[in-house]
Amino acid sequence: MLPTDTALVLFSGGQDSTTCLAWALKHYARVETIGFDYGQRHAVELTVRPQLLQSLRGQSADWNARLGEDHMIDLSLISAISQTAMTHDIAIETQANGLPNTFVPGRNLLFMTVAATVAYRRGLTVLVGGMCETDFSGYPDCRDDTMKALQVALNLGMDTRIKLETPLMWRDKKQTWELAQELGGQQLVDLIRSGTHTCYLGERGALHDWGYGCGTCPACALRARGYHQFVGAEV
Repeated sequence: MLPTDTALVLFSGGQDSTTCLAWALKHYARVETIGFDYGQRHAVELTVRPQLLQSLRGQSADWNARLGEDHMIDLSLISAISQTAMTHDIAIETQANGLPNTFVPGRNLLFMTVAATVAYRRGLTVLVGGMCETDFSGYPDCRDDTMKALQVALNLGMDTRIKLETPLMWRDKKQTWELAQELGGQQLVDLIRSGTHTCYLGERGALHDWGYGCGTCPACALRARGYHQFVGAEV
């Protein structure tokens, strides 16, 4: 990494984005965060973000010094123009095209475009996102090819040299837990386990060994399986 590189992390308050933020804090001298309120059914993730940021500052003096401004963007138009299980109270199921109805068309494309606009204004040179096509639900906007194409389009459209980094792209959920341990030890693993939110249904009643959640939605299933593989428990 160039010493002049500065990063803007797409930070939702979930496991993946928190791990990506820790990764960015290790690699970049200046790191800012951006979150999106898009009318998501699991809006509780937005309520855990401020405490997570504060807790990450407390992980080390170095991280505290590197972590800068947080930006919260209203993208409620996504909910207004989509009908998905992530934005409306409908049952999670597979659609005729083979994708789960938790897929929000264009969401990550819009997230990255807005983030690039903020990065342009803030003078930040790297966008960091938790997209992954290893353990995922098949969303086409999480694929490596999509991110590479989007990087080209954004830089052509804004005459910039912004880089899109996806540290989790080729990691399964077990490896994502391992990366957290590598970056911040057991302290970071514990923070991610109890402080982040991933469950699509917004369930935050019971704390399982792998974290809060309903335990049955696709996000919970992936997170739980990865955690149990990470700690060597039976899945």
